[in-house]
Amino acid sequence: MSRAQISALVCGVGGFGALVAATTSNEWKVTTRASSVITATWVYQGLWMNCAGNALGSFHCRPHFTIFKVEGYIQACRGLMIAAVSLGFFGSIFALFGMKCTKVGGSDKAKAKIACLAGIVFILSGLCSMTGCSLYANKITTEFFDPLFMEQKYELGAALFIGWAGASLCIIGGVIFCFSISDNNKTPRMGYTYNGPTSVMSSRTKYQGGEGDFKTAGPSKQFDKNAYV
Repeated sequence: MSRAQISALVCGVGGFGALVAATTSNEWKVTTRASSVITATWVYQGLWMNCAGNALGSFHCRPHFTIFKVEGYIQACRGLMIAAVSLGFFGSIFALFGMKCTKVGGSDKAKAKIACLAGIVFILSGLCSMTGCSLYANKITTEFFDPLFMEQKYELGAALFIGWAGASLCIIGGVIFCFSISDNNKTPRMGYTYNGPTSVMSSRTKYQGGEGDFKTAGPSKQFDKNAYV
C-alpha cells in the first residue's frame, strides 16, 4: 500500500467526519455581542435547530417547526450538506475497495479505477460542502454589513469553519486518489517464473548414474598383457 493512498484515505475520511459534524452542528451563526442588548445572552442557529443560552449555563434548543417557512438559503444549504455527506460516505467505501492492501476489488487495474472513482466522489462532496457553507456565510455577512438591516445581526459560527476544513480535506484526498491511478500504471507487478520443485531423489540418481559410468569406463582403458609382447 503506497503512502499516497494512505494520506488520501486519511484526508477523505477525516473530511467526511468533519462534514457530518458541521451538518449536525447548531452553531452556523451566532449573535454578535456588538448589537446585543443583553450581552449575557446569546443565540445559536443551525440548519435544523435554534438554540439560546446565557451566562448562567442554561441552554435551550428548539427545531424548525416547518420546512416550508424556512428561508430559501437554509433549505439550499440543507440539500447541499446532505449531498456532501452522502457522497463522502460512498467515497469512503470506494476508497477502501480501491486500496492495494484490501483483497476486494479485483486486479490492480480495477482497483486503480475504483480509487479514481473514489477521488471524483470526494471532490464532488467537498465542492457541495464548500458551496453550502459559502452560501450561508455570504447571507450572514450581507446582513451584517447592511446598514438598512434592522433585525438581529449574526456572525459566522464554528460549524462554517468546520465545514470549510472538511471540504478542503475531501478535495485534497480526492485529488490524491485521482493521481494514484498513474502511479499504479507506472509500477507494474514483477513476474516470477516457477520451474517446479527439484527432487532430491533425481539428483541422487544422476550422481549415482554418473559414478557408475565412471566405474564402467575404467576397465575399458586397461590393456591386455599380450599388448606388451
